[in-house]
Amino acid sequence: MRHTQRGITFIGALILVAFIGLFVYAGIRLVPVYLEYMNIAKAMDTVKADMTTVDSPQSIRVALDKRFFINAVTVISAKDLEITRDGAAWVVRANYDADAPFVANVSFSVHFDKTVVLGNSGGA
Repeated sequence: MRHTQRGITFIGALILVAFIGLFVYAGIRLVPVYLEYMNIAKAMDTVKADMTTVDSPQSIRVALDKRFFINAVTVISAKDLEITRDGAAWVVRANYDADAPFVANVSFSVHFDKTVVLGNSGGA
């Protein structure tokens, strides 16, 4: 009768668990960065839906600053947003990088870019 080896060795299982654990830990470190981005995107979309008439960039910044405070957004402030005029519409852009520490001096750098158009984008 021939005997064949089946399954995985203890060392192989240990290496596999360590490798999977590394990816799980990376995900744990990146989830807060993406949750904060989702809060920023939600605040920008809410301001877009709420503000039917926009007087100035300052009114946009005040509205976004209030929502950032409520959602505890710390990576970016309303002062960091780019607000430009495009015809009759206002274009609000959040373009930033967020860092998530990983292990020792290794970290992840994630780039986010969210743009919303407030007002009538069809022109005058």
